[in-house]
Amino acid sequence: MSLHTLWRCADLLRNPFKPAGLGAVRTATKRAGGTVNNHGGSPGKRLGVKKFSDEYVIPGNILVRQRGSVFHPGQHVKMGRDHTLYAMVPGYVRFYKVPGSRKDRKYVGVVLNKGEKLPRDDSNLGRSRFFGMVDLAAFKKEAAAETSPSP
Repeated sequence: MSLHTLWRCADLLRNPFKPAGLGAVRTATKRAGGTVNNHGGSPGKRLGVKKFSDEYVIPGNILVRQRGSVFHPGQHVKMGRDHTLYAMVPGYVRFYKVPGSRKDRKYVGVVLNKGEKLPRDDSNLGRSRFFGMVDLAAFKKEAAAETSPSP
C-alpha cells in the first residue's frame, strides 16, 4: 500500500462527508431554548377613543385613553397624568386640527352647543365659558308657582 492510499483512508476516517462532496457539517451556534410557561402576553390596556365626534358628554367623561399625547386637549378638555383626556363641561365632542400649528396637532375639544365648530374664532364670537350656575330668578318663580294655591 502506498503512502498516498493510507493518507486518503486516514482522511476518510477523520471526515466521512468529504468524499460525498458535502463539505463540513454545520453545528448549532446557539443552545436549544427550553419551553416557558405563561408567556402568552399581557391583556390589552383598552386604549383609544372612548367618545366620538358629536357625542354628548358630561364633566369627567373620558374622551381618549392614550399612551403619550397623540391627541392634545382643546377647549374645555383637560389631560390626566397618564395622558387621558377628559371633559370639563357638559357638551358635544369635537376633533379638530389647527392649521399652521406644530405638525398639525390633533386636538379634542368640547363645545357647549351642537352646531358649533372648533377651532373657535374668539375675536368674532367671544370666549366660550361655562360657569355651571343656576338661574335663581327662574328657580324662585318656579317655586312660587308651585306654592301658590290654584283656584
